[in-house]
Parts: sequence; C-alpha cells; structure tokens
Amino acid sequence: MRSNFAAPLLAGFCLTLAAAPALAAPAFQPLPVAITVEAPAIALSHLATDADPRVLQLALEARQCAASSLGQVPSTRLAVIDYSRPSTEPRLWVFDLVANKLLFREVVAHGQGTGENMALHFSNSDGSHQSSLGLFRTADTYEGHNGYSLRMQGLEPGTNDAAMARAIVMHGAPYVNTQMAQAKGRLGRSWGCPALRPEIAHQVIDSLKNGQMIFSYYPDSGWLKRSPFLGCNNRKLPGLQAGSLLASNQGMARSIPPSPLAKAAPK
Repeated sequence: MRSNFAAPLLAGFCLTLAAAPALAAPAFQPLPVAITVEAPAIALSHLATDADPRVLQLALEARQCAASSLGQVPSTRLAVIDYSRPSTEPRLWVFDLVANKLLFREVVAHGQGTGENMALHFSNSDGSHQSSLGLFRTADTYEGHNGYSLRMQGLEPGTNDAAMARAIVMHGAPYVNTQMAQAKGRLGRSWGCPALRPEIAHQVIDSLKNGQMIFSYYPDSGWLKRSPFLGCNNRKLPGLQAGSLLASNQGMARSIPPSPLAKAAPK
C-alpha cells in the first residue's frame, strides 16, 4: 500500500533514488518555539525526507501525550499534515510506526476560508470553512456526499473539538488534482476537510480509520503554547478520559449522517 507520491523505500527504512543527482537539503521555515528533535522523529525524517523533522517531533510528542493522558496504547499509525507548505506540494505523510514505513506522501486540500495556495487562517467555528489545527483521533467511515469518508474527532478544546459537529472528515475530491493545481496555482479547496486525490483516498482512509492519529500543524505561536498535547510531560489532562471520549465519539458519529457540511466546495 503506497501512494503514487510515495518515494521508494529501501527495506522500509531509508529513501533511495537510483542514479539521481545529489539534492540540496530542503529549507524549512523558522518555528516560533524551540524544538529538540529526538531519535524517533529523526528516523521518520529518513523515511519522509521532505518533511520537517521538527514538525514530526511535535506530532510524535502529541501522539504520546494523548495516549498517556487517555491511559491507552499509542496509535500504530500517524498522519502528519504540514499546512505551512503550499497546497501544490505534498504535505501529508502517513506513517506505520510499528513497521517503520512511510505509507503515503500526498497533497491535501485545506478549507476555502483558510487561504489560497498558502494556508493562513484556521478555525474551530462552524461556517468558517476553515481548516483546524491540532491532534485528531480517527473514528469510523461512511459513504457520504464525497464518497468514502473518515470521521475525525478533534481532541483539543477550543482548537478542533468541534470537528465532529462541523462534519470535518477526510475524503476524496476531484478538485484535488495536481495537474489542475499547476495551471491554477493551487489545489481546489474544501469547506474545512482535509480532502485527498480520489485515486488514493480510499487507501489512505483505510490506513487511518478506527483510532489512529492525525496531527495538523501550522507555526501558530498561540496554538503551539496552548495545545494540551505539546510539552505536557505525560501529565493527566482534566476532563480527558478514554471512556468519555469514546462515548462522545460514538454518540456524535451516530448523530451525524452524511451532511451538506461535509460537502466540499471546489473553488
């Protein structure tokens, strides 16, 4: 299982390009906080060489913190979306952390209200048509207006916890098309959902459904400081209990049929 964008892997650990010229190291944007990149994030950066190791570090930290706070085993799969990158470039990476593999490297759309080619604005509010930042736990799948879709439960109060009510889901969309994007200067945009190329959406969704983690990043200093899953040092978070989260997730999923809110507007 690998997307058309995924780079070849050698024994699941490193990326090789046969007979390719040496490439310059990618330039990453400055971050508003100091981050120490540890060995697990460095290992992931060897799989996804164009991903910012500091963003991978934050994603791994958030995943571990959430698991500790919930008293659960950390998820085996982790998706990382770096919204600081243009929509025309791959900015979604899906990792199998047990097998040490990069499963997918993909472009992903952001919301209409978030920006043009570059994402600038994020919201937790219904009707904003903006993407949300932070850590999400995946739930079940369903067939909706955009076909096969994956419900996402936002775990960060005030940042993304309205995702279920807003019907923010992962789905495929025909406007996520790299050829059209090159001509238009950006991908089409959703109503806040992380929309994928239709050719690969089903496979990506199946790799992430039922309790995996999605980490959506942007260098927003306010969010980086207030996120309960960054710098938490494995502390227990008030009001965050595994049972209540699961019950809330199941209840919300039952109450939200495929709705117009999940219908992305290509623009």
